[in-house]
Amino acid sequence: MQRPPVPPGRPTPVGASSGARDVIVVGAGVIGAAVAWRAATRGLAVTAVDPEPGRGSSWAAAGMLGPVSEVQFGEEALLELNLAAARAWPAFATELESVLGGRSIGYRRSGTLVVAAEPGDAAIAADLHAFQGSLGLESEWLEPRRARELEPGLAPGIRAGLWAPGDHQVDNRRLMIGLLEAAGSAGATIRRAAVAGIVTAGGRVTGVRLSDDTVLDAPTVVLAAGCHSASVAGLPGHASPPVRPVKGQIMRLFGPTTPPVLSRIVRGVVHGASVYLVPRADGEVVVGATVEERGFDDTVTAGALYELLRDAHRVVPGVTELVVGETMAALRPGSPDNAPIVGPTDVDGLVVATGHYRNGILLAPVTADAVVDLVTGSGLPSSMACFAPGRFAVGAAGGGGPH
Repeated sequence: MQRPPVPPGRPTPVGASSGARDVIVVGAGVIGAAVAWRAATRGLAVTAVDPEPGRGSSWAAAGMLGPVSEVQFGEEALLELNLAAARAWPAFATELESVLGGRSIGYRRSGTLVVAAEPGDAAIAADLHAFQGSLGLESEWLEPRRARELEPGLAPGIRAGLWAPGDHQVDNRRLMIGLLEAAGSAGATIRRAAVAGIVTAGGRVTGVRLSDDTVLDAPTVVLAAGCHSASVAGLPGHASPPVRPVKGQIMRLFGPTTPPVLSRIVRGVVHGASVYLVPRADGEVVVGATVEERGFDDTVTAGALYELLRDAHRVVPGVTELVVGETMAALRPGSPDNAPIVGPTDVDGLVVATGHYRNGILLAPVTADAVVDLVTGSGLPSSMACFAPGRFAVGAAGGGGPH
């Protein structure tokens, strides 16, 4: 039996302590850490500030990179960005693992199998398959027997399957440890502290104030504090990103590696609800996740865990034989249109990179590159333009959503 992954260590501040600081990144989850790494590799003097680097929703996530199986009606613009991010991931993973001396971050092209538990669920899966087809996405409709040939651990009573071979995954915890290490190796400083507020003067950013009243100066601040981004003090109301916490409860189970319970991601549709099971090479199976509008409540509840296990058992009965390694609740950064908020604000020097909701791990490579391009003067890439903060301004074209 494998032990649960070890939490990330305390990153040692690395980088030039003398000379001017170019960028401060508020937040060191997957987005902030990726921005810090990319900024440092581009020669910028960068400090990322977070009381618990690598924790929060980035640590709780399952690491699914599934733009095809997770596509949603009405989110076609976001799909294009997600697909671009998926294409960027192989090179991103290779580069990061090279920096880490070949240490794996658990990147796998395992595909996703969507399975329907009941007749009504099969109708939902059929609608999803038709929608995917209309968008030119690669997916294959499977009869129950064929689905169980791919995954013998599926319940005999499943009604249908949908195979998305292009989806992949990464071990989000290995990723977070690797990003923080790579950022430090590139010269970034990872500072374990809380930001009390943004400091501005004359309509532009000058730095941040920490909770101990220390002031860090920089001409550019990247706000990447996840669901806490809107509550950072010192932001003018018009520059505060409209993000909210969306609670997700998740569990990590452990079982044998030979034979494994599953060999690929399974997303179950059970009485209209969704549950996913993400297997790792070491026998871990991540089961999640609830979607709850509960404000900043991050407690773990028995009812949520029961529902996750109940639905997981309905599609993969063997899951109840696994050992419970961890239960956790975390807060995703949701935006009004469920899409990221990335780009400049009308406060000079303030850049926002938040609101990634359920796609933070997937979008980390393209978000980091977009932010660093913006900071270094290249401008926001066209692929990210419709996700800029200005879309939520009063009177913005398109009614406040990507278009």
